[in-house]
Amino acid sequence: QAIQAINGHTNMSAEEFTDMIFQKIDLNNDGELTLEEFINGVEKDKELMELIEKSFDLSNILKVIQTG
Repeated sequence: QAIQAINGHTNMSAEEFTDMIFQKIDLNNDGELTLEEFINGVEKDKELMELIEKSFDLSNILKVIQTG
């Protein structure tokens, strides 16, 4: 629920969200993300950058808190 609240995608499970991130930016496919891979991946993927930017919008979290 926390991941869904942060990313605003209530139809995407935490596992699906994590899998999507790894598919997009785990360039060497080792199942781990280095800080360098994460930064490079986010910089190159406009959609992912927008997701990250939206994660700093706390309105989604406030909605979850208010609705319980």
